[in-house]
Amino acid sequence: MKKMIRIKSLFIFIFLCIFTLLPAQNKLWSLEDCISYAINNNITIKQLAIQKKSAEVDLNTAQMSRLPNLNAGGGQNWNFGRTQIQSGMYENRNQSNTSLQIGSSIPIFTGFRIPNEIARNELELEASVQNLEKAKEDLALNVASLFLQVLFTKELLKINQEQLALSQAQVERTQALLDAGKVPQSQLYDIEAQVANDKVSVIQAGNNLRLALLELAQSLELQQIEGFDVVVPSFGNVVTEYLSSVQPPQMVFNNAIQIKPGIKVQELKVQSAEKTLNIAKAGYLPTLNLSMGYGTNYFYLYDNKFTNRSLSDQIKNNAGQSIGLSLNIPIFNRYSVRNQVRNAQYNIENQQLALENAKKSLYKEIETAYLNALSAQEKYKASQQAIKSTSESFYYAKERYETGKSTVFEFNEARTRLIRSQSEEVQAKYDFIFRTKILDFYNGIPIKL
Repeated sequence: MKKMIRIKSLFIFIFLCIFTLLPAQNKLWSLEDCISYAINNNITIKQLAIQKKSAEVDLNTAQMSRLPNLNAGGGQNWNFGRTQIQSGMYENRNQSNTSLQIGSSIPIFTGFRIPNEIARNELELEASVQNLEKAKEDLALNVASLFLQVLFTKELLKINQEQLALSQAQVERTQALLDAGKVPQSQLYDIEAQVANDKVSVIQAGNNLRLALLELAQSLELQQIEGFDVVVPSFGNVVTEYLSSVQPPQMVFNNAIQIKPGIKVQELKVQSAEKTLNIAKAGYLPTLNLSMGYGTNYFYLYDNKFTNRSLSDQIKNNAGQSIGLSLNIPIFNRYSVRNQVRNAQYNIENQQLALENAKKSLYKEIETAYLNALSAQEKYKASQQAIKSTSESFYYAKERYETGKSTVFEFNEARTRLIRSQSEEVQAKYDFIFRTKILDFYNGIPIKL
């Protein structure tokens, strides 16, 4: 009876696991879902997170260098022949000497090296944080691009499916016209051939959609992509909805240089290089250390005529303490400090140039994104006008064909123009949306649809 209960419990557990997993496989992913999942699972992001932890350890090491150290040690020596004895005199004898010591030293003044190392490591830690943020932003933009590509291929598939349905309906209509004697047999063959071509187009569009979904799923580091699909957001008037994102380049740039992690990283590198220069200059200054120590010895003479004192007595009586200051004043170091200072100065200049170059590159990217957004906007408006014209043209061509006043060739030509304009309109729409998202990206606005 107990065995049956355990078997039933096992089956219930397996059923619940399967039931729990099924919604995850059939889940429709929004853009926000995709970006969040990608950030949490991307390998590069994880590596940068580890680098950030390593920078935290480096900072802690620099902070702890202010503390005193503490070291203990011991030694054992055996001496034969002419040997220095406990009194300091030399005699011919065999003896052993056990020494124990413990000591500590505290850096009192290091030429300001330690505080500058701490400050530099703080800057390096902040730079690693900004590098991590930059990688997250770049990944989000890439995921958005792939997500919009999926939406684009979905609409193209829908257009091709609608055209296939239209062609199939026209086969029936052409058959009726043939039966009525209004069109020749060749027109039926032509429209059936068009149906076959439309089926190929649907298959190709479906394959393109599967490839787009696969590329998006791979960018998310998904292990299981079976059943993966995305939410299709509803778009209103695209130009009106996203036009506010199209701002002049200078306005976007002024905001971007204040918030973009890529610029902050370069600024932090300049500041870090300045701290490195101060660390190098510390080599010109004297250093002062305080040291303290405690030590004792145990001597054992290998001579039957001599009575050795006990270990405890010698450890107690031979103990000694010390405290002292050590001052080191650099006078001549073969120009090593001078050359370190020079290299640090060159590094500052190099980092300043890198910062300037990053700002120039950022402005060029924003300017290009702005012009691309304007171009995509105009192209989208023109494609909407084209659809109106080709739709009307197709309507009249379809009407003439269905009354037997035109050929299949004329009907297909009008239909081809309509499909082309529909495809161009869809492409222009998603291109405009993506261009505005790039401008939002530079403005620090979260990417969402």
